[in-house]
Amino acid sequence: MKFKILIIFSLLLSFHAIAQQKFNIKNYGAIGDGKTNDARAIQKAIDACAAAGGGQVLVPAGHVFLAGPFDLKSFVDLKIEGGAKILSSPDEKLYTKSAFRENKGEGTIWIGGEKLEQVSITGTGILDGNGISFMGAELEDSYVLKPFNIIDPRPHLLTLIDCKKLNIDGVTFQNSAYWTVHLIGCNDVSISNITLLNSIKIRNSDGIDLDHSKNVRITNCYIESGDDCICLKNRREFAEYGACENIVISNCTMTSSSCAIKIGSENMDRISKVLINNCNIVNSNRGIGIQNRDEGTVSEVIFSNLLIEAKLFSDVWWGKSEPIYITAYPRATGNNKDAGWRLPKGQTKGNVGAVSDIYFSNIRCTGESGVYISGESQDKISNIHFDQVSVKLNKTTKEPGGIYDRRPSNVEGLVKSAIAGFYFENTGYISVNNSEVIWGPNKPSYAGKALEQKNAKKVSVVNFQENVNR
Repeated sequence: MKFKILIIFSLLLSFHAIAQQKFNIKNYGAIGDGKTNDARAIQKAIDACAAAGGGQVLVPAGHVFLAGPFDLKSFVDLKIEGGAKILSSPDEKLYTKSAFRENKGEGTIWIGGEKLEQVSITGTGILDGNGISFMGAELEDSYVLKPFNIIDPRPHLLTLIDCKKLNIDGVTFQNSAYWTVHLIGCNDVSISNITLLNSIKIRNSDGIDLDHSKNVRITNCYIESGDDCICLKNRREFAEYGACENIVISNCTMTSSSCAIKIGSENMDRISKVLINNCNIVNSNRGIGIQNRDEGTVSEVIFSNLLIEAKLFSDVWWGKSEPIYITAYPRATGNNKDAGWRLPKGQTKGNVGAVSDIYFSNIRCTGESGVYISGESQDKISNIHFDQVSVKLNKTTKEPGGIYDRRPSNVEGLVKSAIAGFYFENTGYISVNNSEVIWGPNKPSYAGKALEQKNAKKVSVVNFQENVNR
């Protein structure tokens, strides 16, 4: 009998201990009036949770918690309740930690963390980057970027480095002044059911950037961003983390002033084994973009079951309404951001790696431009396969078309040209099966051939159709 009582008492103690692993930031001094900097209180709650072996840090409903930078810790679930918001402080002096180590000219860190495990950000509340506060004057197509000396104070909303088993679910990320979710060297990541709403006028406001990260699943998300919605890359500042690989993106809806799903342009290693399926790209500039500009390679990528709607934006934004875009050119060296940190150390001229084994299946595209594939030479882009890809060209904006966009590269960036439904230039083997080009009711005046090739090694075309006003 005594033994049973001891077991029950022990279980009660265990349950009580588990039940106590909640750390409400209000209990650590957070005010939540939208004016007081609550970063210290949030950090105290996170530190206490980590010191206790882990648990949940609760951001309670009904409050706006203004905050400067703070860091997450291992075994902590940052739970943001519906009706709660953490708002980035607009005080630029608070942001001093570079998002790219010694490269200090590309933003700072607001919410950070390094070498963590089992970290979660959950709930239905809001993380707000307060992005407009860090911008200059509003223009018709963008915001002026404020000048800075050494450190660009614009904060990246979330920057996590070398984290394992990361879970982000349900939260709304919004109004980032720079990249929103930047994961560097992370492994075993799930991002699901998030809403990400950035101003489509804020340059560099990427949605999700996977940088040297592996084994990542992005599912059931809605993303609007001024820059790329989802981007896979390998930045030179974090070279020790190796390839970006084993990525699955599914059931997402995206809108971008730049490119909805992009691979590159920074890629000094390898990006491979990527599956992108069942996504809807709406009212975007570029739809899908593989933009290789460094010595790294891109291979084994499958795009399937996609709807892509593209339109022209101004020259501020890279892209010319290409629903599908693959280019491989060495990086330009004239731009100050592309020189220095973007090139291998000690070099003034870069090289570009190969793009190969890319598959497009069951994709419906509408836009003011067509599929564009162009490389430095035939060996840089090869084994590209299209099956059941429909491309409809229809003029929908007043922006001038008839331009192919190869920025940033060491060749001419904006090239005036008639626009083909499918355009292949300096490529290896390409297959086009069961596909079509449709000229819409507002066929662009700059429209060219349905399929055009220049210096393509081999193009296999089976059951290809050209239709008008369908």
